[in-house]
Amino acid sequence: MTTAQHSPTPTFLYGTAWKESRTAALTELAIRSGFRGIDTANQRRHYFEAGVGEGLAAVYRVGVVKRIDLFLQTKFTYQDGQDHRLPYDPAASLSDQVAQSMASSLEHLGTDYVDSYVLHGPSSRFDWTTEDFEVWQAMIKERDAGRTRLLGVSNVDLSHLQQMARAHAEAPAFVQNRCYARLGWDREVRAFCRERKITYQGFSLLTANKDVLRDSVVTSAAMRAHATPAQIIFAFARAVGMLPLTGTSSAEHMQQDLASLGLELPPETVQAIESLAG
Repeated sequence: MTTAQHSPTPTFLYGTAWKESRTAALTELAIRSGFRGIDTANQRRHYFEAGVGEGLAAVYRVGVVKRIDLFLQTKFTYQDGQDHRLPYDPAASLSDQVAQSMASSLEHLGTDYVDSYVLHGPSSRFDWTTEDFEVWQAMIKERDAGRTRLLGVSNVDLSHLQQMARAHAEAPAFVQNRCYARLGWDREVRAFCRERKITYQGFSLLTANKDVLRDSVVTSAAMRAHATPAQIIFAFARAVGMLPLTGTSSAEHMQQDLASLGLELPPETVQAIESLAG
């Protein structure tokens, strides 16, 4: 996935959703804390992408990192997922909207390329539609033009991925989904990704699984490892092949989350957590 000219895909992503006026400061803090992967989207409804760019500029300015040290991921979002602050002309074709959104993202982030460009969600909950094919082809054009290195899809079901595969669409490098323990930690989608060497990015690993953090399997593992339950969940995620995201606003939790990279869980603990939801 990497070349001599680019930073490798990181082992942890910092998510910038729902940060609003704190976005710049928290992006800067995350990078100073050690994160080298930043996830955002050109969707003003939930993200402040220009604020991410301000945080990036701050760390570049003082030499904390260079652009080449970072993995930047942003997203194209359909109009239905936006508010009135659109990053493209709603009257334009979907292909042009993709190009306009990318141009806006590059301006926001102060760069001439991103490392990953993700379709924020398909146009239908149940099908990979002709609109999705048009957008995906437009995203491939952005990749081929050098404005992104890799492509991904987010908020997808197994059926979406299967339809893509049946239509011989180019496979994504990433699938990013909210990951619920009560739904088996998205096991079927993870298996699809594993078979095709697609990296699965899991988000809301803590916020979607608050009961799991209190489960005796997790709390006992945390006690044995002298770790927090959150660290155990992130270590579990890595053990089953996920690239985890965290969106914490706490400097202490940023450090703890990154420290979880040093945790290796016994196979029986991984299996016990995997089996919590059946």
